[in-house]
Amino acid sequence: MLTVLRTSWPLLLGVLLFMVGNGMQGTLLGVRGAIEGIGTYQMSVVMSGYFAGFLFGSQMTPVMIRRVGHVRVFAALGSMISAVLILYAAMPHWLVWAALRVVIGFSFSGVYITAESWLNASSTNETRGQALSAYMIVQMIGIVAGQVLMNTADPAGWMLFVIPSVLVSLAFTPILLSVAPAPTFAEVQRLNFRKLFAASPLGVVGMFVMGGVFSAVFGMASVWGTRAGLSVPQISIFIASIYIGGLIAQYPIGWISDRMDRRRLIFVVSAVGSVAMLAAFLLAPGFWLLTLLGAVIGGVANPLYSLLVAYTNDYLDKSDMAAASGGLLFVNGIGAMMGPPVTGWLMEAVGTGGFFLFLSLLTAFLAAYALWRMTRRPGMAPEDTGAFTVISPAATALAVGEALEAAQDESGSQPPAQAR
Repeated sequence: MLTVLRTSWPLLLGVLLFMVGNGMQGTLLGVRGAIEGIGTYQMSVVMSGYFAGFLFGSQMTPVMIRRVGHVRVFAALGSMISAVLILYAAMPHWLVWAALRVVIGFSFSGVYITAESWLNASSTNETRGQALSAYMIVQMIGIVAGQVLMNTADPAGWMLFVIPSVLVSLAFTPILLSVAPAPTFAEVQRLNFRKLFAASPLGVVGMFVMGGVFSAVFGMASVWGTRAGLSVPQISIFIASIYIGGLIAQYPIGWISDRMDRRRLIFVVSAVGSVAMLAAFLLAPGFWLLTLLGAVIGGVANPLYSLLVAYTNDYLDKSDMAAASGGLLFVNGIGAMMGPPVTGWLMEAVGTGGFFLFLSLLTAFLAAYALWRMTRRPGMAPEDTGAFTVISPAATALAVGEALEAAQDESGSQPPAQAR
């Protein structure tokens, strides 16, 4: 790990600053939207724009990189992010915000793809897994740090928009001034959907469901918090607990997943998340219990995402992994676009508890589907599966594909022909 930090610290520092800005802007808009009098459903449309832009950016960025190169794409999209963060405060209208969220989602997707290309190029086969782990950890730390900075100024003013804009601008410096050359970019194609679904129906359906879960958590938690009457410090603590729970739970759940049928673990983790969110919906718990439940849903959502990727990986040939990652993330992106609007509709229909109800229903469906899939074909022996690897839901297909290959290289396993 020290070797990775020594060779890749400019890139990791830049990613950290980008993630601080991204974590702040998602929370800040939810709080500022209430101050501006924007309705719950309108805010859900605003939040959905990020995921639409992110999905579109994942398709367009490779084309842009091939035309003008990594450095220009990285600088242009980073500048766009910095500008949008200021424009939020200058034009507080939900339609404008929705358009700006599409732009910033597109830009962050491109920045991540470019950064992940650089990270991959600077890693050897021996350090690739460690580099990806460091990258995922840095992403989580950045989002949590963004919640801390939410408490440094009044959300009704300009300063909380200026801070992430400055941080994003500073993120260019360590990356663009580093001595690492721009990498050769290899475009990631999507695997044919029919072939991907045939390989792992649970993986495809689960990634769609987790897109809805992740976008609801990442996009609507601050909207829920303001409607529920939480203060800014309470909202930032609640959101930070989600990501801290996700970071902590990845490792024990990953250890367990390498030693049992992953479908059973997907069922158990999903069921735990569904029960916890149903309790939050029915019991109206106090703030500190809500914070604990936030850590639970984070400790469910992030590991489930990695579990589903690992499970799908078990049924793929190594030659299909990069293409499969593109397909899985496309399905996940479609689900993510739907998450905030459905959450906003439920919050207007049943009250603020609709936020937790939506998460409970999605995780209950995933648990039921995993249970049903266990009746459709026998499980794979743990010794025949690939290793679990930590993957952030914010990672692009490039990082996911590299993580899949690193996991299978680590385990030395190949999926048996009869399983496919």
